Amino acid sequence: MILLSTIKRILTQLRHDPRTIALIIVVPTLLITLIYFMYDDQPRVFDRIALTMLGVFPFIVMFLITSIAMLRERTTGTLERLFTTPVGKLDLLFGYGIAFGVAAAVQATVAAGFAYWVLDMRTAGAVGLVILIAVANAVLGVALGLLCSAFARTEFQAVQFMPLVVAPQLFLCGLFVPREAMVGWLQAVSNVLPMSYSVEALNEVGAHATPTGTMWRDLLIVVGAVIVALAVGAATLRRRTA
Repeated sequence: MILLSTIKRILTQLRHDPRTIALIIVVPTLLITLIYFMYDDQPRVFDRIALTMLGVFPFIVMFLITSIAMLRERTTGTLERLFTTPVGKLDLLFGYGIAFGVAAAVQATVAAGFAYWVLDMRTAGAVGLVILIAVANAVLGVALGLLCSAFARTEFQAVQFMPLVVAPQLFLCGLFVPREAMVGWLQAVSNVLPMSYSVEALNEVGAHATPTGTMWRDLLIVVGAVIVALAVGAATLRRRTA
């Protein structure tokens, strides 16, 4: 199957790139540890912030990695060679999404496990739900990274999309100021940014012992945003950089 071979190829590339593995696995754990020591005497504040960052870190890391990786495949001519085979655009993009989703599952499991069992982070809901939402947010980062890579010609340009795509979602997701406390137009912007819903879903897990309807609704919105971003990415994907 073409999709499975695409996933296998991407996972093999990841396995042979120790710097990317370190960025995916080690960096989020180190950053969660930093947050722990920042709020060492305020455990409840740490719980709230660390829970949110378990969703934010995978999004940022995966956006960065995939936007550069896809651009590199295009500039080196790999995409042009692939498209001479039966591989289609959707096969390639969904292959990336699933492959990096697997990597995100490992990342989220390691980071969440470390936060819960080493740093003693506590939530009302189950750790499995936190991992599920973190993986969905990571795949969202993958999808948006693939979409943005279509509009970049160099790796530096790919990185420049971070302030445009990532920063607004980080500032308006409710991490710094509750969304309901924002002025009307900022709330309107926040309501169309998918990370707002992933953070809200994580907060639902933090506050409730069982999954809520709001959490499932928010998770479905994030999944829908992933599908839309991948579909638009397929429509804008170019074989090579001019």
